[in-house]
Order: sequence, then C-alpha cells, then structure tokens
Amino acid sequence: MSDSFQRFARTCESIAGTTKKLQKTAIVSDFLQSLTPELAAVSAIFLSGRPFPVWEETTLQIGGRSLWQLVADLSGKDEADLDAAYRRYGDLGGVAQEVLPQRATPELDVLDVEQAFRKIAAARGPSAKAALVRDLLARATPVEAKYIVKIMTGDLRIGLKESLVEEAIGKSYCSPISDVQRANMLLGDMGETLKLASEHQLDRAKIRLFHPIGFMLASPIESAEEGLTYFADAAVEDKYDGIRAQAHVSQGEVRIFSRTRDDITESFPELPPALSSLPADVILDGEIVAWEYPARLDATKAIVDEASSEVAEEKATNMGRARPFAALQPRLGRKKVSDKMLQETTVAYLVFDVLYSGGELTIDQPLRERAHILDALLKAPRKPRSSTSRAAKAAGQQSLVFGENEFQDVAPAENSIMRAPVFRASLSGELEQLFTASQARGNEGLMIKDVASNYTPGKRGKSWLKMKRELATLDVVVTAVEYGHGKRIGVLSDYTFAVWNGDHLVNIGKAYSGLTDAEIAEMTKWFLEHTLEDHGLRLVVEPKIVLEVAFNNMMQSDRHESGYALRFPRIVRLRPDKSPEEADTIETVRDIFRAQHSKP
Repeated sequence: MSDSFQRFARTCESIAGTTKKLQKTAIVSDFLQSLTPELAAVSAIFLSGRPFPVWEETTLQIGGRSLWQLVADLSGKDEADLDAAYRRYGDLGGVAQEVLPQRATPELDVLDVEQAFRKIAAARGPSAKAALVRDLLARATPVEAKYIVKIMTGDLRIGLKESLVEEAIGKSYCSPISDVQRANMLLGDMGETLKLASEHQLDRAKIRLFHPIGFMLASPIESAEEGLTYFADAAVEDKYDGIRAQAHVSQGEVRIFSRTRDDITESFPELPPALSSLPADVILDGEIVAWEYPARLDATKAIVDEASSEVAEEKATNMGRARPFAALQPRLGRKKVSDKMLQETTVAYLVFDVLYSGGELTIDQPLRERAHILDALLKAPRKPRSSTSRAAKAAGQQSLVFGENEFQDVAPAENSIMRAPVFRASLSGELEQLFTASQARGNEGLMIKDVASNYTPGKRGKSWLKMKRELATLDVVVTAVEYGHGKRIGVLSDYTFAVWNGDHLVNIGKAYSGLTDAEIAEMTKWFLEHTLEDHGLRLVVEPKIVLEVAFNNMMQSDRHESGYALRFPRIVRLRPDKSPEEADTIETVRDIFRAQHSKP
C-alpha cells in the first residue's frame, strides 16, 4: 500500500542510512511524489518530527516515563533488557523496535496514525491517553513502533532537518525553495505548505496571526572594533537580561510567545491591556524584563534615535531601569499571577521591532523603515480603555491612557509597553561609550544592528550582533540527574549536562550549585516524570531542560564524551526560554577552549 505507515517507516530508515544531504532530500522527494497531496501533507509533518502542524500548538502530553512503561509492558521484557537496549540505541524508538513482538502483516496507514495522535491529544487524563497509545503500538510492527515513538517524543534523529523537508517539497513540485520556506514560516504548517506547492500557489500563503514565527537571532562579537567590520551604520540598543517575547495583537485579542514559541500570556497579565490599545493589528518583537519604574514617566518622548549624548542618555535613563533576571524568574511559567507578585515584580515590554502592522508584513523592509513604522505605532493615540486593570490595582495605580505628548504618572499595568531606546554609532569609540552606559543602567551589553537589514526569522547572521563581557558561559542540556547529599537527600540536585556534536548530545560536565531549593524541588518533580532510565541514585532523563552554566576554565579531558571538562562549573540559571536545539555546540566549546588557552 502506497499510504502504509510501514512504507513511511522504511523511508525513514533509508534517510537515516545516508549522511549525504542531497540523497536524503531525494529520498524524501521521491516518497512525497508517490503519494496523493493529502497523504504527502501528513507525511511531511511527520518527517519534520512532529505529530501536528506547528501553528496548532496541539500536544500529546505523554511523558517519556509513560512511554517507557508501555513499551516494557507490551514487550514483556524486564528493566535490565530495556536498559541494555537503550544503551545500544540511545533513544526509546530504537528500544521499541528491538523489544516489541513481530506482527504478521502491517495494518496501519499514515492517516490511521494521524487519527490516533489526535485522539491521544484530545483524551483527558493519563490513563485514557495510555490506553490509546497502547492500542496504537499494539497494532504496529516494530519498525512502525520505532517511528511512532520517535514522532511522539519529537526526536526523529534521522538527520532530516525541517529545511531538508522544505527542499524536498520544492524539488517534488518544482517550486523555488525560498518560496517554500517563506510559506512554511508564515503558515507554521508543513502540510499546508506542501498542498500549496502541489497547486503551484505558494504565493497565496499569508501570515497567520497568533502563530509565532521564528525570532531573528544575533551573533556574538568580542570587541567594539569587530562590531563595525560587518556594516558601517549601526543601530545600537541595550542588551536586556529578560526573556525574548513576540506579541500578536488583533482586534483586542493579545497573545505573547517566548522564543521557544510557548504561549506565556498568562504569566504577564499586565501586558495584554496595554498591547490591546495599540491602533493597529501588529506582531511585535521585544524583551520582557523586570522593570523599576521612575516616579514619573514621559511615555511619548522616550524614543531615542540619535548618537550617544548627555540628552540621549538622559532620555534612556529616565525610562527606568531593568532589574536582574532573578527578579523576573518567579513570573516565568506561571498560569496564575497573584496580586502580590504583580506589585512586587513590575515588568515592562521593551519593543525593538515590528514584523507585521495594519495588514502588511514588514519583515522584508530594512530595519530603518521598520523602525519608523514602530515609532509611529507607539506614538499614535491609543484606543481608550474604560476600566482599571487588575495589574494596575495591584500596583496601587490608577489606569491612565497614553496622551499625546503628555507627562504622566506611571501606571505599570498601562505604561508597560515601551520603545527600546536606539542609538546610532559608526565608530568603535562610540560603541565603547554606549557599552559602558548600558552596563551602568544594569544591562548586559549591546545589540548592534545593520539599519539596512531585513528581518530573517529563525536565522543567525552578521546583521544583528551582540556584545557582552562576562565569564564564559554555555547553554547546555541536562541528560542525567542524581540525588543529592546532606540537606538535599531525596531531591535530584546533581545535573549532568551536554552540548551538541552534530545531531547528538555529548556530556561535558556536571554541576550541583546555583539553583534555589524551590527550583530544585520543581525540577525534581519534572525529572521524575521524564525519566528514561532509573539506575537507583542516578536517572537518565529526557534531554529537554536547558541550563546556562558558568565556569572558570576549560580543559581537554577523556572524562566526558565531549573530550572536554569544565573547571568549577555552576548553574547560572534555568533557560525555559530556550529549546534543547538552541543549546551550544562542540564547535563553540572548541572556540572557547582555544580563546582561553591562547591568552598570554
């Protein structure tokens, strides 16, 4: 059967069997062309490693531990057999293929699996979900079970990135890859993109509001001199120590998304009232920070777009200042924010870009033009608001509407949307001066941006640069945890962590200090629910949690698979705003090692 899931699984095996990107793309293209557009659309979503299109935000909510137990029950194998299989394959999909019993003939097709996934997502409660997963795996052949589990865990591991699926769609339907990529970015739906490509109508793809698109990323630089080697005319902003946030606003509805594309609106209830008053439907990019407001704030005159000067610096300083990230951390992940927390931790949304405004996509316009659109948008009269928000009440403030060029009392719940101040620089000395001023305001450093650059979602290039000076840090993924000692007996407080080497993680260190008792307790609960292997005192866990770790030095060592070890590693913070895929790579580790050991 051309639509059998067995054939899909065998195709994945073929993709995994080659390291050549062109060959992978050709295999996917041939497979998609052999299917109807409907079946090809579902298969394309599965090949991108997801059970559902991105924009749907639908989740299966099946933990790794539950899947492990179901595979164990269906196989009849004991824990030792499963542990041995996991050590051989490194993922639960490979374990399922080895230990599950053979079936006489395949009976599943691609649409059967999609329907089963939707039933699992809709089911209420762990028992109901587990029963549906058990039924699906019981009907699958071992190789089908392997890829069902891989899709469910979001860990396909066949060397097939989403960009290669996009290339295969372009190849299959004779469409320019750039058009395919753009349509998928706008729609957040690989299947719908494929259907449009099959009809040669990719130009019909329109931005889907309330579907977060990729954030443009910045490349690190070491010095002010380097910062101006890539472009001559720079827009310079403070680098805030908060969380990156994309705000979608349409007809009074507001949703805010993190860099991992999670909906974080409920964590910041003071922001939607202010955003909903904007005069147009928009998508904004900015940073949410814990913010210390001044006694009085000139909301309409805070925009800065000039060279560094005493007047410009005063404007930026008079807006208030960011508090340390630790002040913001209690708000992260909260579904309900108490009035006390609203009062104690006021926040601001520092906006620095606009991706969509008034029915028009703006990402293809240069930054200088987007800046004009954003400035006009934030200076325009706001829609009236008739009631005082809960956030304003909690802060003891009356809800006030922005007035044109008025000097207002500050109401954090209402005046919490601000234009991030922008300076201009064309000399390294100017950048040094701006860097010093940024740190004096309590910020991390600078963002340096090419005023001629377009906004490129999800891409990191040399159009946006970040400059900060600090001890070396790495973003790493937790791979294993251990129970602590002394006062930490009974909680998982010792974390082994890894960086990426190609498409797999390699351990580089272990740390146990840096998190609060509350954070350790919360993470203990998460790790116990997402354990893959239980070795008594040590648990191998799903590689989903990202940490930022600092260290004094780096050494070459055969102690860890990475070939390196960190001296005095400590956890700086949890990074819930980052996905595991955004963790640092072994190339970054090598660069840090070379830089540290080349110094006199």
